[in-house]
Amino acid sequence: MRAPVFVSLLLVVTTVVPGNRAAIAQSESHSPEELLVGTWVLDVPASRYLPGPPPRGEIRSYARGAQGINGIIKRTHADGHVETIEYLANSDQEHMVTGTPEYDAVKLRQIDPFTSEALLTHGGAIFGSATRIIGRDGKSMRIIFRRPDADVLNVAVYRKQEK
Repeated sequence: MRAPVFVSLLLVVTTVVPGNRAAIAQSESHSPEELLVGTWVLDVPASRYLPGPPPRGEIRSYARGAQGINGIIKRTHADGHVETIEYLANSDQEHMVTGTPEYDAVKLRQIDPFTSEALLTHGGAIFGSATRIIGRDGKSMRIIFRRPDADVLNVAVYRKQEK
C-alpha cells in the first residue's frame, strides 16, 4: 500500500506545471538566496504528512543577516504546542539548530537555484533528510522530509507572502 502512495507523491513533486514564461525567466535570473528570502506560510490542505498528523500551521522566515541567511520556523503542532526553530540556512556548511529537541544541526547542499538538500542530525546521528524545491515562479515551495528510522514521508507545501 505504501508504494502507490509514494509513487503518487513522487509524481506530484516531479510534475512540471506550465506557467508564465516571464515569471520563470525572472526567477531563473535570481540567486538561490534571493528566491528563498521572505516569509513562507504552510498550506496545510495542500500538504501530506505520513503518518500524520500535520501541524496546525507553520511560518518559515528567511532573512539576510551578517553571517548569511537566517532561518526561523514557527511551527504550531497538532496538539497546540509551538516551536520556534532557528538556524543559518547557508549551503555547504553544517550549522547549529536551536528550538527543537529532535535535531541540533543541519547541513544544506544547493543542487540548483531552485533545489537544495538538507541533512538533519542530533548528536551526530542522522535524524532525517529534506529536499526543498522552490517553484519556478518563486511563489511556492515544497519540502519533502524523510526519516530513515521511521515510516515518515512528509510533503509540505508553502506559499510565499507578498511584500
